[in-house]
Amino acid sequence: MEKNIISAKKVEFHYNNEYDENEAPKPIKQVLKGVSLDIPRGGFTAVLGHNGSGKSTIAKHMNAILLPCGGKVWVDGIDTCDEEMLFDIRSRVGMVFQNPDNQIVATIVEEDVAFALENMGVPPDEMRERVDDALKSVGMYEYREHSPHQLSGGQKQRVAIAGIIAMRPECIVLDEPTAMLDPKGRKEVLKTIRRLNNKFGITIILITHYMEEAALADRIVVMDNGEIIMDGVPRDVFSNVELMKKVGLDVPQVTELMYLLGKSGLPSDTHIIDEDECANALLKLLNE
Repeated sequence: MEKNIISAKKVEFHYNNEYDENEAPKPIKQVLKGVSLDIPRGGFTAVLGHNGSGKSTIAKHMNAILLPCGGKVWVDGIDTCDEEMLFDIRSRVGMVFQNPDNQIVATIVEEDVAFALENMGVPPDEMRERVDDALKSVGMYEYREHSPHQLSGGQKQRVAIAGIIAMRPECIVLDEPTAMLDPKGRKEVLKTIRRLNNKFGITIILITHYMEEAALADRIVVMDNGEIIMDGVPRDVFSNVELMKKVGLDVPQVTELMYLLGKSGLPSDTHIIDEDECANALLKLLNE
């Protein structure tokens, strides 16, 4: 078994030529510039970057939605450019997108979760078991006979995730899955993601622009202008406040507070990323 579920080596990518109003080709923009990234099994990795940084583009390389113009991507040792292995690649790595409405195809929740399994030719008894297990794992089993259109945004996204889980992938890539959700929906989806990682050992890759979401991961990869500029645990990445700001990203609010305290001359630690740690640090500061 491969140590890494996904390995990208020196990946380059650009979209095909666009044309201006005079039908002259525009200069080709390199979206990925030699990106190398290993995703170990069972981990929770968040990928951050402003719009146009390349984070969604590298995500789409992880289950062969896009293929590299240069370099290689392997999924469980399989070259994503091997067309004959496409089914195997997408069986191992599932993908969840921003808008749950674009991922729901059936009029009943359980039928939607079963859709891909029917196309895979899974036997009825096994399909029933997989659908029930998937819905239970995301806390949506009691809604199995509901219409998806009666559900909230967060519930729809959890159904979309269940549809991927039913295929029993080893890894799930989520491309800004909470971007269109309200705070309650975001909380529901994040709870589901963490449970899938902690309880079931599914490898999670979360593409997000919410810093508090990224802080929940084991590891953060920061992209800018088609390149990886930081890669480490959340505390170390977010402690680089000025570099994060330079590339158009924020840090968690508590980290920002500690940063501002430090700039004002007070002792502070920008490695703090959660509220309890921040409260304790402030209490200690007040008692000194």
